[in-house]
Amino acid sequence: MIDLDRAVTMPPLVYLDEGDEVTVGRPDTDSYAVLPADGAELVRRLADGMTPRAAARWYAEAFGADVDIEEFLADLAELNLAEVGPQPVPAPAPVRFQRLGRLLLAPPALLGYGLIVLAAVVMAARHHDLAPGYGHLFFTPYFAVVEIGLFLGQFPLMLLHESAHVLAGRRLGLRTRVSVGFRFYYFVLQTEMDGLVAVPARKRVLPMVAGVGTDLVVASLLTLIAAALRGPGGSQPLLGRLALALAFTTLLRVVWQFYFFLRTDLYYVVSLVLGCVDLHGTAKAMLRNRFWRLRRRPDRLVDGSAWHPRDVRAGRWYAAFMVAGYGLSALMLVVAVLPAAYHFVSGVLGHLNGSAGVRGVADAAAFLGLNLLQLALVATLAVRARRSRRRPVPA
Repeated sequence: MIDLDRAVTMPPLVYLDEGDEVTVGRPDTDSYAVLPADGAELVRRLADGMTPRAAARWYAEAFGADVDIEEFLADLAELNLAEVGPQPVPAPAPVRFQRLGRLLLAPPALLGYGLIVLAAVVMAARHHDLAPGYGHLFFTPYFAVVEIGLFLGQFPLMLLHESAHVLAGRRLGLRTRVSVGFRFYYFVLQTEMDGLVAVPARKRVLPMVAGVGTDLVVASLLTLIAAALRGPGGSQPLLGRLALALAFTTLLRVVWQFYFFLRTDLYYVVSLVLGCVDLHGTAKAMLRNRFWRLRRRPDRLVDGSAWHPRDVRAGRWYAAFMVAGYGLSALMLVVAVLPAAYHFVSGVLGHLNGSAGVRGVADAAAFLGLNLLQLALVATLAVRARRSRRRPVPA
């Protein structure tokens, strides 16, 4: 039973006013709710110490309507936004690495990162052998070593990308964290930033682009390392060649961020700036409608009455970006992926016919074995996923 004449214990809450709706939440537990403006104001009154009975009376006078305050409090308690029982709400634990995030993402630090990128661009312009290209991938004639080296080198760099998102969120007091996800039968690293829903739009941009910025800085540092190791005539030691290979693969991840149709980091930035709700889904449906209109098939058109107006306005030009994204991915396939794949395959075949000796044959066999192992793992995961979907759910 709730004592309506006793103030409710409530944790520290944040409020993000977005017009008719207000996001109310607890950053310490990532508990958030979107309430109408009058409901959020009622929460504020309760959080300021007003008793439930007095708050209900105030609401009736302010908005000309009665509120079931007991049910309202029960809903808040279910959302972990209030405590109506006898136990007090524990104080939120401090956010770890918040000071480190503020230090690494302070304006002077951001300026320094920009100078590093500029220095790498200037160096690559002066020495074209430092400019990114798929040829840098083959830092050694042994293909198995190339594959293992790039995997072992890229994994910590991917973790660094996600850590940048984490620190950018921790800087704002959010409990961001890195987790392992599962996408298209592959394990991926991803950053959970639920608390961004209660952060003003202008402050959300940095946590979203921190990963891309980190990739640019990392690729620039690797290029500068290769420039420092560069010998007369552009010769490179093994370390320099490995640095250029990792710089190229890191820049490929930056290019991948422009594939908006994959809902990358930059897609969410664009969606945020435009204030859209489901820009990707709306633009995709608009393209589909345009296609069926050209085919004169009105029966296949998607009903757009439920689309948000902002999504419709932005979707008219974002659809062109989606088409351009597919075109860019096709271009990268032609200029980077296929040439690299051809180099790999031709080299492996050359090794297998004995032209590179016993070491070459062993290298080719190891390379093929690693790739067959990956394909076998993908097939196993696919079969397991299909079986789990077909498994009947117990009543």
